[in-house]
Amino acid sequence: MADFPRSPRLMKGAIVGFDKMNPLASVIVFQYNPARLTRSLTAKTQSNEGNTAEVTRLTGAPEETIQLDIEIDATDQLEKAEATAVSMGIYPQLSALEILLYPKTTSVITNTVLMAVGTMEIVPPEAPFTLFIWGVKRVVPVRLTQFTINEEAYDARLNPIMAKVSLSMRVLNYNDFPVTHPGYHAFMAHQVMKETMAMIGSVNSIGSLGSNIGL
Repeated sequence: MADFPRSPRLMKGAIVGFDKMNPLASVIVFQYNPARLTRSLTAKTQSNEGNTAEVTRLTGAPEETIQLDIEIDATDQLEKAEATAVSMGIYPQLSALEILLYPKTTSVITNTVLMAVGTMEIVPPEAPFTLFIWGVKRVVPVRLTQFTINEEAYDARLNPIMAKVSLSMRVLNYNDFPVTHPGYHAFMAHQVMKETMAMIGSVNSIGSLGSNIGL
């Protein structure tokens, strides 16, 4: 008989970027899950203050921002003499995060050439389609808005081997995508999951309320 595990398998949070110009997605699996995640929600309502027929109407999903700090550390990999950590430290992991804010080099070069030959309208390149994954119940499309990277240790080649990264991102909802975009459907699935969780919470609360008043 197999031994019963002493602790449940830990799921790792992740950020995944999909780029149609690059078949290899940027995949950043958190080495250590953050101990804290801060979310801020702002309701999207009608601006007609004083109009009693409109004041309670919602124009869309709330605007949600997420902030979290992650740690990236090559100590364990260096102890095992893993080739990537020895030669580059955590530079690849930091680059995988940072590149999500960069337009692709090919797009920059293409637009530069187009401007040089007098093209009147230049379309800015698209950022990768990015998902924030925090367990199976929270998979949401996001736009990364800001990083703060504190590099705390280096190897002899000045490769960073330890860093703390503060991430800020905005959740993108169905108002941010055309209906044919996978981001539209990813957010709709997220909202359906949230509605299901809310229903379960309400049922449990009603049961607790009934117990408290003797029903």
